[in-house]
Amino acid sequence: MAADDTVRAALRAAWHLPPDGCTRLAGGMTSATWSVRSGSRRYVAKLVPPEARTSFEAGLMLAERLCAAGVDAGRPVRAADGSLCVPVPDGALALLEHIDGRPLDGADPVDQRWWGDRLGSVHRILVDVSLPGLTPWHWVREDAPHLSLEPWLRPAVADAVHALARLQVTDRLTVGALHGDPFFEAFLLDRATGRIGVIDWGSACCGPFLYDVASAVMYAGGPDRAAGFLEAYAAAGPVTAAELESALPVLLRFRWAVQADWFAARIAAGDVTGADDDGNRKGLADARRALAGWS
Repeated sequence: MAADDTVRAALRAAWHLPPDGCTRLAGGMTSATWSVRSGSRRYVAKLVPPEARTSFEAGLMLAERLCAAGVDAGRPVRAADGSLCVPVPDGALALLEHIDGRPLDGADPVDQRWWGDRLGSVHRILVDVSLPGLTPWHWVREDAPHLSLEPWLRPAVADAVHALARLQVTDRLTVGALHGDPFFEAFLLDRATGRIGVIDWGSACCGPFLYDVASAVMYAGGPDRAAGFLEAYAAAGPVTAAELESALPVLLRFRWAVQADWFAARIAAGDVTGADDDGNRKGLADARRALAGWS
């Protein structure tokens, strides 16, 4: 992964930005990030692998569109030549405006309502939006080699995919551009203004909004622990109450199948970016327990 000096050099050359500070931030399973200071301004530099550049740029364009609509989404700072990101030896680097605020707490009843309200309002802006490069719906392959990792894995994932296919035949789902991974810590509350920013658009994709909702419900600990989120989302978002009631269980099952597929692929590839092997295996075990409830 790129060294701090490589990032500093890219900031000077591509953005004509002299960094006073460039500090690597912890975490990140699909990217690396740095906190950047230049004079009185703060930024975030984000690096993704070369193969992720197309989808990364699509997420940056989506963030740019949301900022134009009044949402604090971590506006990308275009390079001097107008590019959203630039190539560096280890991938593609982007520079984003820093958003002040503390991450929401997914277990706090008040924060849950803010979380649901903000995701719902963002979805209203993104109805029927599709941008070049956004990951299409959906990407889980039943014949993927890594699903042979454990005996239960392929049947559980296949059953979830088939249930989703049946739902899409019988129900018309509300679709648009999705955040893709709306973890509560991607929602930042600025105590001074009361505004809630939404960051980390690197997993943006196209599909049913209920995929984002199911992701949030999964992170909250399941529907019984996500009541505040769901109530606020229903009031603010574009998805009808009938669609939420009928389709959310299927999308939640599919979301756990995505989790199983993703961790199995990481284990098969020996990918420990942002988590060691134990973390990958714990993620897979959590998905197995959740999917067992639908068997």
